[in-house]
Amino acid sequence: MSPKPSGTSELEERLGNFKPFSESGSCSRSISETVDGSHQFTVKGYSLAKGMGAGKYIMSDTFSVGGYDWAIYFYPDGKNPEDNSMYVSVFIALASEGTDVRALFKLTLVDQGEKGNDKVHSHFDRPLESGPYTLKYRGSMWGYKRFFRRTLLETSEYLKDDCLVMHCTVGVVQTRFEGSKQSIIVPRSGMGQDFKGLLETGVGCDILFKVKNESFKAHKLVLAARSPVFRAQFFGLVGDPCINEVVVEDIEPFIFKVMLLFVYTDELPDIHDVVDSVPLPMCTHTAMMQHLLAAADLYNLDRLKSLCESKLCEDISTDTVATTLALAEQHHCPQLKAVCLKFIVNPSNLGAVMQSETFMHLNESCPSMLLELLETFASADEKSSQTLSRKRSGSSIYGQDLAEEGAAESVNPNGRRVRRRT
Repeated sequence: MSPKPSGTSELEERLGNFKPFSESGSCSRSISETVDGSHQFTVKGYSLAKGMGAGKYIMSDTFSVGGYDWAIYFYPDGKNPEDNSMYVSVFIALASEGTDVRALFKLTLVDQGEKGNDKVHSHFDRPLESGPYTLKYRGSMWGYKRFFRRTLLETSEYLKDDCLVMHCTVGVVQTRFEGSKQSIIVPRSGMGQDFKGLLETGVGCDILFKVKNESFKAHKLVLAARSPVFRAQFFGLVGDPCINEVVVEDIEPFIFKVMLLFVYTDELPDIHDVVDSVPLPMCTHTAMMQHLLAAADLYNLDRLKSLCESKLCEDISTDTVATTLALAEQHHCPQLKAVCLKFIVNPSNLGAVMQSETFMHLNESCPSMLLELLETFASADEKSSQTLSRKRSGSSIYGQDLAEEGAAESVNPNGRRVRRRT
């Protein structure tokens, strides 16, 4: 045994041989994942679309996934002239600028019968030998020239009331890097719930609103902080800081209650918090959002107004678009107005909207809208003509990376074209 160094104790010797667990070291990781998004495309009037000719298509509206725009292309007479219109073709195209965009796709033709046997082509949740598909540039496509034999399609449950429904999911591959870091979990803010509790308990309330047959207590300072209208009413040059009661005549009690809850929480309330006071004429989601938008505009609650606009955009249909358009015009909502006009001038919607009772009311109450509708329709028609002209001149960028013979085709990361069996 080697002798211990002079002046070194046994404990010091042991500590000298000890190596701490975290003496040195760090970690990092690269994470590749998909950002997913979906779009449903409905082709109404399939029988009228037939006969367009091979290579001619119906295109969906563009939709955004992973920072890129995409579109669905449906060819009623097929993409390939050599197939003699025996098949319909379906493709998904990169519709914005991009280079070597890697993505996964899922394309579903919806079975509209009771069995629900959808026709699905998916690259999610299964191993890919060469990795995700690579779309080289704007206009690159993935899809199927021989997506479905027309004779079978036209006698199947996929076609119902002369209508086809397609559902597309795109997963854009993104890679991010995480370096060494430590974090502390911070609780979510509870301020909104605290202020909501203050409103519900009535502690410190100093103003009473009488809205038809209901009364609501609130706090002047909170209202003034959130709304310039309330601020002027209570603390402005012509306001009355001593007022303790206000009569509200132009708003339904239910809508006023929802607006108060938003003022205190900065969020649209859960419908269960106010459902007991919903009047029958306002029982639809669209009607509630329309009335709430008007109230938000009255009290200059800009965030609430924008939230209502967003919800109304989601609810637009041939039955609601006319009333929503009139509301957007009346309350100065240019973005909502543009969405409504775009929806109406779509050829698949125009006829149904013009025959609705709400459109007749729009014509009577806001005749200037007819001129804007015509201008929007003319603008959309001009863009469509320009797109068709570019396609005929050979300058169209669409249709570069196409699938053949009913099998999906793409370019792998090494630049080699790869056929995938489906």
